[in-house]
Amino acid sequence: MPLPPLTFRNQPMLTWPNIHLYINHFPVILSVLGLGAAIGALIFRRRGLWLYAMGTLALAGAVVFPVRFSGDQADHALRDPWYIKQDAIQAHDDASLYALICLLLVGAVSAYGLWRALKRPQEEIPAWMRAAVLIGGIFCASIVGRVAYLGGKIIHEAPVLGLPNPPANLPPGIAAPPAPPEP
Repeated sequence: MPLPPLTFRNQPMLTWPNIHLYINHFPVILSVLGLGAAIGALIFRRRGLWLYAMGTLALAGAVVFPVRFSGDQADHALRDPWYIKQDAIQAHDDASLYALICLLLVGAVSAYGLWRALKRPQEEIPAWMRAAVLIGGIFCASIVGRVAYLGGKIIHEAPVLGLPNPPANLPPGIAAPPAPPEP
């Protein structure tokens, strides 16, 4: 069941599509940064880079659920509008389930690895943990990248963008700039 939008004085302050658009970049950016740090740590053999990679991937795992939740709410709020290509949202939603699972697993492993490494600063981070972070980062960044690509297709491939003229009877501000206020 969809949740109502946040309102202030009966005016929508934030809608679920807005919230989803504001926060959906965090898992993408964090997973790519985590993967980049893990690759850098592998090349330069720096403990600090491994700690950063694990912390970033753990954070990506922590924010992925609110992003998926807000996406589900945004889907319910939009109710398959005419201007979105059929099945574009469903493909994005299906792919996001894999991103959720991957980031939760890699985030949990990374959080454990970060906790263990901080608790035992004199020990080297075990090879199995470094491998899990690196391989998990590769999987997560690629899966999240695909989810982001499919999310972009929701609007970028909207049928309305191919029309030579805007449809009739659209409210002001959607197809044309709003009328200036009268003096």
